[in-house]
Order: sequence, then structure tokens, then C-alpha cells
Amino acid sequence: MVSMRVMCVAALCVTMAACAEVGPDYKVPQQALVNAPAANGAFVSGTSAATNDPLPDHWWRLYDDPVLNQLIEMAFASNVDLRAAQANLERSDALLAAARTAREPDVVADASTDYTQQSAEAVLSHVQPPRHEIYNMGITISYDLDLFGGIRRGIEAANADHEAVIAARDLVRVNVAAQTARAYSDLCNAGNQLEIVQEQIAVQQRHLALTREMIAHGRAPSFTQDRDQGAIENSRAQLAPLQARKLNAAFRLATLMGQPPEQYDKSLLACHTPLELKTLIPTGDGRAMLSRRPDVRAAERQLAAATAQIGVQTAALYPDIKIGASIGSTGAAASFFTPLTNRFAVGPMVSWDLHRNAIRDRIEAAHAQSRVSLAHFDSTVLNALRETETSLDNYAAALDRLQRLDSARIAARSVNARTDELWRGGKVSGLEALDAQRTWLAAESAVATAQADVNNDQISTFLALGGGWQ
Repeated sequence: MVSMRVMCVAALCVTMAACAEVGPDYKVPQQALVNAPAANGAFVSGTSAATNDPLPDHWWRLYDDPVLNQLIEMAFASNVDLRAAQANLERSDALLAAARTAREPDVVADASTDYTQQSAEAVLSHVQPPRHEIYNMGITISYDLDLFGGIRRGIEAANADHEAVIAARDLVRVNVAAQTARAYSDLCNAGNQLEIVQEQIAVQQRHLALTREMIAHGRAPSFTQDRDQGAIENSRAQLAPLQARKLNAAFRLATLMGQPPEQYDKSLLACHTPLELKTLIPTGDGRAMLSRRPDVRAAERQLAAATAQIGVQTAALYPDIKIGASIGSTGAAASFFTPLTNRFAVGPMVSWDLHRNAIRDRIEAAHAQSRVSLAHFDSTVLNALRETETSLDNYAAALDRLQRLDSARIAARSVNARTDELWRGGKVSGLEALDAQRTWLAAESAVATAQADVNNDQISTFLALGGGWQ
């Protein structure tokens, strides 16, 4: 009969443990900004430079540049920030595993032995007590029934924190891809600008040679030679900063791949062709962007963890009930493992914190933290939307500027060619020819700078869209 009663009580406890779980069940709050219709629709900026097609996972492949593809893969394999993020994720794995062990039985084994003598005066005796060798050994097993779900809520919070760490690792990956693409783009654009400046210098030197010939034949004043030489020096002054920019980009690429700057890949310095995106940027919509961005995902998981902590704190209002058993032997060594020294115990253990005010204060703090996490989640969503819209707007403006400057360059090149022909025939002055040349060279330089801006804005847009971690 007693066994039946124990079994019924145990079954009731197990049933209660399976059903009871204090605290709110998490779901994304309806009032969260991520659910707002305006956050989930099409983007309003950059419509002339983008399409609603889904963003591919490996967006850098849209440039169809094998070197860039290889550089990003190498950075993923060796970047030190990614190594740290991966190690942090492994630490989170271990902490989550430790949290899950709270649902397992707790087993403790102990053993000790002492050669001892009691104090006679401690027991009000004037006779020296005997000396004994005593021992103690046993095993204790206990299992927390978690009747009110405090442990389950704790595991839920730990799991959400772990998923936030995963998102943080993914965010590092997104940034590494964008930083690598930007460094390579800066290197190639600096190479392009260097090539244009060197072409300009070559043209100016040919112009100087013709000027000297015309001076020798009395067809031009001597000071025009100094004027042309000054123009050449102005162009040469641009070489050193561009070479430094190119080398610095190579240094950045080396460090992104976990190598000292001095070990940069010298073959990369040969690049002089800007990255070219042959299609409109595929952006998808706001819903896809918000579900893809790791920082938004991390903020949502932090909100889930904060919500679970409300249940953890609320469970402290109720008793914590465990069932346990122990078996062992304690006594004099001479009676080792005899009926006189063997022991066992079976029964429930209850602990209950009756300081209610302190518990309620902790519950209120957990509620406040959940409101903080919701505000942070909303802020992250707003920031993601703003970054994307701003990047698309900047990219569309930069693309329009590049197209107009390219048209101006074509016109300036035509005018320069025609003016140079007329100057050689003596039909226009050297000043007019030099002015046309300067206009053309300035147009060439402006286009190269605009191309670098377009590449930079493209990469900023891809970064804002959150692709590259998959």
C-alpha cells in the first residue's frame, strides 16, 4: 500500500513538472517594429539602381572576379576576428550544455577516513575518551522536479543567448566579407587612378615636346615650356598619394587574412581595373533584409532570453522540490560495511525562499530588462532600415553621377582631340589647346574617382543588406 502511495505521488509530481511553467511564453511582441508593414515592404530608395530580386548568399560573386572570390574565402579561413568569434561560440556551446545538465539527476559520491578522539571536556567528562579510526562513504542522488519550470526557463534563456552568440559570429563574417571587398576595391581603384595619371603625364610630355619644337621654330613664346612643365609636375604630385593608398589597401588585405602587413601579396598591386557590377543590385524587401541581418537576429534572441529570465525569477516564488536517495556506510573502521554502519535514505527535499519582497523585486527587474531588450530590438530594426535606405540612396546618386561624368569625359576627349589637331595646324593658340587638355584630363580623373565612390557605395549597400554569413 505504501509503495502504491509513493508511486501515485511520484506520478503526480512528474505530471505537474511536465505541465507547470511560470512566466510568459516567448513570441515576438506584436507591437515590435519588426512587424510593422512599413518595415516589411519594398525599399523606397535607389529604385533606379536596384531590383527586388533576392540577394544571393555570396553577393561578391556578382562582380565575377576570381581574385576577389579567393580573397574573401581566404579571409573567412584565417581572419583573427572570426577566430575569436568562433572560439566565443564554442564557449557558448559549453555554457549551454552546462545549463542543460540541470535537468539531469545530481549524483555526488564522497569518502573520508579519520583517526580521531573526542574532547572529554566537550561532553563534560573527566575521562579521556577512546581513540577510533572512523570512516564515511556514500552516494547521494537527487533530481529536481522543476515543478514550476524555473530550470526549463533557464535553459530557454541560455539557448536564446547561445543563438545570439551565433548571430554575433555571423555579423563578424558579414563585416569581414565587406572589409575584404572594400580593401580590394580600393587597391584596384587606386591602380586605375594611377594608370590614368600616368597616361596624363605621357600626354603632357608629348605636348611639352611639341611645345619645345614650336618654340624652336618661333611659333610659340618660350614661357609656354615652363607652363607645360608645371602641368606635368602637378600630375606627378598625384602619384605618391595614390601609390600609398594602393599599398595601404594591400596591407589591409594581409591583416584581414591574419598575416602581418609585410607579408602582403605583391601580385595584387598589378590590379588596375575597378570592380564592375553588371546588374542592378538585388535587394529583396525589408522583411527579407531584417530576417537576414545578424544584428537584428541577435537583438531578437536577446529579447527572447530576457523574457525567459522572467520565468526564472518567477519560479523562485514557489517551492523547489527534489526527490533524492542516498546509500553509504559510516562508523568505525573495525565495523566497515556491517549492518551497524550501513545507512540509506529516500525521500523528497523541499526548499522555499520566503523572502517574497526580494523575489518580487527581481521579477520586476526582469520585466524591466525585457522592456530594455524590446527597445534595443526596435532600435536595431530602425538602424537596419535606415542604413539600407541610406546606402541605396547614396549608391543611386553615385551611379547617376558616374554616368554623367562619363558623358562629360567623352565630350572632353572629343574636344581635346579636335583642339589638339587645330593647334598642330596653327589654327588655335597653345593656351586654348592646353585648356582643352586640362578639361579632358580633369574629366578622366573625375570619372576614376566617381568609379571608386560607386564601388564603395555598392559594398556599403551589400553590407547593409546583411548578406555573406550563410
